[in-house]
Amino acid sequence: MQLNVPLKIAGLGRYLPERVVTNPELETLYGLRPGWIEHHNGVRERRRATTETNSFMGAAAATEALAAANLQISDIDLILNASGTAEQAIPDTGALIQRALGVGDSGIPCMSVHVTCLSFLAALDLCASFIASGRYRHILVVSSEISSVGLNPQEPESATLIGDAAAAAVITPAAPGESSRLHSALFRTYGDGADYTAVRGGGTRRHPNLPITTTEDNYFHMDGSAVLRLVRTHVDGYLEELYPGLSTSLVDIDAVVPHQASKVGLRMLGRFGWPDDKIIRTLDTLGNCVAASVPATLYAGVADGRIRRGDKVLLVGTGAGLSMGGLVLTY
Repeated sequence: MQLNVPLKIAGLGRYLPERVVTNPELETLYGLRPGWIEHHNGVRERRRATTETNSFMGAAAATEALAAANLQISDIDLILNASGTAEQAIPDTGALIQRALGVGDSGIPCMSVHVTCLSFLAALDLCASFIASGRYRHILVVSSEISSVGLNPQEPESATLIGDAAAAAVITPAAPGESSRLHSALFRTYGDGADYTAVRGGGTRRHPNLPITTTEDNYFHMDGSAVLRLVRTHVDGYLEELYPGLSTSLVDIDAVVPHQASKVGLRMLGRFGWPDDKIIRTLDTLGNCVAASVPATLYAGVADGRIRRGDKVLLVGTGAGLSMGGLVLTY
């Protein structure tokens, strides 16, 4: 959908847990042959939270993003928690991030946007509506993920793929004369794939106190092959609807920031004729960090100069559901 909203990512921040988990450590833990993880997943190392919480990590990333935007937390009108994992069932993690930022008495509204790995993209889409309407001017979007607590040791492909991280962005209206804007956004969900990526426990169907709930219900499950088959069924049409020409080229886009879903998922991007040097990757050093993957990778692209002000950028990925989402914006 074409939007053309004068929206600006005014500042970015990122927090990585101190603990680095290497492949040899996990290959020993899961009884895998040396080199198996990098060969299958393309991951060399990932971060894992130890004493950190979602709110601590999110607040650390938010503090950096605010400084980059030259704003104070008191300037923020709304805090959006855009994460696939929650610190606890209630209250919303946005409230916990607000408290961790030291403004628990501020009254700044907080809410969550939860589309698993696409949560950050969906939050940006929501920001566009809020900013276009004039409802809010300075929005803090935070994606903080600690997925390592729910990994299934019986599924080493996903257990060695996932990493923990947090990233944040300050979203503001673009000033007159600035080129920053959100050009288009599109989301599609295909519920027939709901069981392909799931944690069955934690809700009312498999509540922890129910006798039918098993330990397995609380582990993350992903059928990567089934996800890819469903994506391939819809992706060409989806890309054309998002931004005409994307299914065969990058058109006028300067950089692609994809969700770091998997080695195979990133490799699939080449079939659209997208030049490899335009695609920004962090999978090898961070793994798949759920909703934090896209903003953490965007942060890396800005930090090393591959993304500069005025560049047109595609943010795109898939999430549980199965959902597909993407935005085209001028950074």
